[in-house]
Amino acid sequence: MHSRRPALPSPTVLTAVPLTLTGLAAALFLGALSAGASDDPATPDDPAATRLYTPEANPAAYRQAGELDRDKRSREAAGLRAMARTPHAVWLAGRTPEEVRDETRDVVRDAARDKATPTLVLYQVPGRDCSLYSAGGLRDSAEYREWIGGVAKGIGDDRALVVLEPDALALVPSDCPDGVPGDTKEAREVRTAARYAQITDAVTTLAALPRTKVYIDAGHPSWHTVDSIVPRLIKGGVARAAGFSVNVANYSTDSANAWYGKLISSCLAHVDKGGKASDCPSQSWSRADAQSWLDRHAGAPDPARMKHFITDTSRNGQGPWTPPAGKYSDAQDWCNPPGRGLGARPTTRTGDPLNDANLWIKTPGESDGECLRGTAGPQDPERRTVAPKAGLWFPEQALELVRLADPAIMPR
Repeated sequence: MHSRRPALPSPTVLTAVPLTLTGLAAALFLGALSAGASDDPATPDDPAATRLYTPEANPAAYRQAGELDRDKRSREAAGLRAMARTPHAVWLAGRTPEEVRDETRDVVRDAARDKATPTLVLYQVPGRDCSLYSAGGLRDSAEYREWIGGVAKGIGDDRALVVLEPDALALVPSDCPDGVPGDTKEAREVRTAARYAQITDAVTTLAALPRTKVYIDAGHPSWHTVDSIVPRLIKGGVARAAGFSVNVANYSTDSANAWYGKLISSCLAHVDKGGKASDCPSQSWSRADAQSWLDRHAGAPDPARMKHFITDTSRNGQGPWTPPAGKYSDAQDWCNPPGRGLGARPTTRTGDPLNDANLWIKTPGESDGECLRGTAGPQDPERRTVAPKAGLWFPEQALELVRLADPAIMPR
């Protein structure tokens, strides 16, 4: 997935929209999620933890583990198998409403047999990723609406956590670079308005399902500032969602993600009360100054009446990569960075009242794309190899993630 650009200028502050989720509604849903027995890797004996679904892994993971076994590298092979058997998200890829309905139904029914809750990632919005690394998506709003309807029919009354369209609000069409023949600023603005309507419609449809929680993607702490992403979330219908997701397919630390999530949630509550997003503290503020602002403007808010978030911890065990200074014209620090490790295991017991779950949303071991870092290529100059296309298995990176996992995943 492309998308990991620097923070963009803050858009115009929007009129407040009701954002609250009643404590009773939240409690009822969390109770429903916790109804099954727990095999949460982080808290296996905690009856309040939600059992998270483990789909079939990428077959390439097991092929690589077999090769390692044959090379008498049994610890690394065991680590790869443990990674593959850890709960992770399912990215829905069906092109037609009927295909995605059937694909979704198969996943949620398989999860239900395991008394588990699946994480579903929806990644088909029109104009996805500015037609760059992860280009694709459907053709128009009508096609997308039907596709979302297919997902909704596939979920039905079953449980699901839905991550709605990574990057769709953090990289709207008006953010896309110039250079496409025949494209204009005015045309991109029209597509941006359509993007907000598409996400809002999707939230409305999916949030109406009885046991589905929807989280709209909000990027990561090194991309948008809080006062930039909050108006976008509001225009994208976060009022109707359970909340938002952070760090999808990125590498920010747990601490940075938790702080970013708290600031976004607090800013959404501030706007809901009539305040301006432009007044909210951002992640660039000192913690002391930001906390002082929160104490003055937010007081002691009830987390049950605030928007919650979920965090992708699949590859952040070593935090973000710092490229060598001055080496690359475009270091693409989001794209298959070297020396990264698996992060915290998926769990709904985060210890943070606003963070509903740590999840492996991006499938660890699958490539971010063919990273050139501003060079002519075809090799990634940092890794000195041609990286696989986005979504394909990357054995070198998979092994790094296992070796450098924090907490460790290889047997001692």
